[in-house]
Amino acid sequence: MKTTNTGSATYEGLGKGGKGHVSTGSGALAAQPYGFQTRFEDAAGTNPEELIAAAHASCFTMALSFKLAEAGHEDGSVVTHAEVTLEKGDDGFTVTKSALATKGKVPGMDQAKFEELAQEAKKGCPISKLLNAEITLETRFEG
Repeated sequence: MKTTNTGSATYEGLGKGGKGHVSTGSGALAAQPYGFQTRFEDAAGTNPEELIAAAHASCFTMALSFKLAEAGHEDGSVVTHAEVTLEKGDDGFTVTKSALATKGKVPGMDQAKFEELAQEAKKGCPISKLLNAEITLETRFEG
């Protein structure tokens, strides 16, 4: 199986004064504003790191859901928050970390098994594989 997805971005004006719009091929995002103000100040719109965080959280959550199903569980829920860190160093800006925090509620499962499957999902998640940054995972199990 193979899928190919698309996204596009435009930027009018240059540098801090420029303004951009980002869209996804599916139309889920359509001409969402982004730029310096949405990335480093609190202007309305999105930014690349926020989009990466959403992609990582959704990819990992789906991967964990499949791991739980493969382990024989049919009911439950998983909620994941991702925090992507962008830092400026001597050689410019770098995404240095994606911190995942996940909470699972799976009847009939224990915490140790949940954590084991969460670690496997973190390693197998395609977005985790894509990112060349420290990826941490905090789990919380509710039984």
